Amino acid sequence: MLNYDLLSRSPIFRGLTPEQLTTILQGVHYQIRNFEKNELVVHAGDECNRLFIVLRGSVKGEMADYTGKTIKIEDIEAPRPLAAAFLFGQNNRFPVTVIANEQVSLLSIERVEFLKLLQHDSQILTNYLNSISSRAQFLSQRMKFLSFKTIRQKIAHYLLDLAGDRLAVVELPLSQAQLAEFFGVTRPSLGRAMGELDQEGYIEVQRRTVRILDKQKMNDLLKG
Repeated sequence: MLNYDLLSRSPIFRGLTPEQLTTILQGVHYQIRNFEKNELVVHAGDECNRLFIVLRGSVKGEMADYTGKTIKIEDIEAPRPLAAAFLFGQNNRFPVTVIANEQVSLLSIERVEFLKLLQHDSQILTNYLNSISSRAQFLSQRMKFLSFKTIRQKIAHYLLDLAGDRLAVVELPLSQAQLAEFFGVTRPSLGRAMGELDQEGYIEVQRRTVRILDKQKMNDLLKG
């Protein structure tokens, strides 16, 4: 049974009421697929021939860096779609491996059925275009992040991105263990690198609060 109230909050269906979605989805064929914790949902390189939207739980996207090490790209929670930007195009394959973080339910709509929705509802079409544009921007930033070779550079880029132009103090949204997974490094290596930056006067760390002491020095660090 679909939760139409939840679906109405999905980036793909935003702006539509649960009642409208009930009527719209009656006209297309869809499936609900369930996965257990740590179960493989899709493998990087698999053909992306259907739209997936998380209905329950969350999944994580992972990819290998230039050394072959697995790096978590992000967690995707309900009611967000998976790899919507790769549904169409010449090389429409999943860019990352997707694994269930917990028990997960996904709405699965085949590409030809989703195309019907795009052709018949301008709100869904607009939402879809906005969604894939935002994802392209996110992946561009993530690939830039992964291009940094040292942990110190990754930390500097991450903190400067959090701080933006105006802030000098940031509150880390992730624990050190989560940050280590996000960076694709071990927790001790991350802690050691953070400690070095603190000792060398780049930053001042107090639990999850980080003060950037010299943004110019941090930017110089990114330049190698």
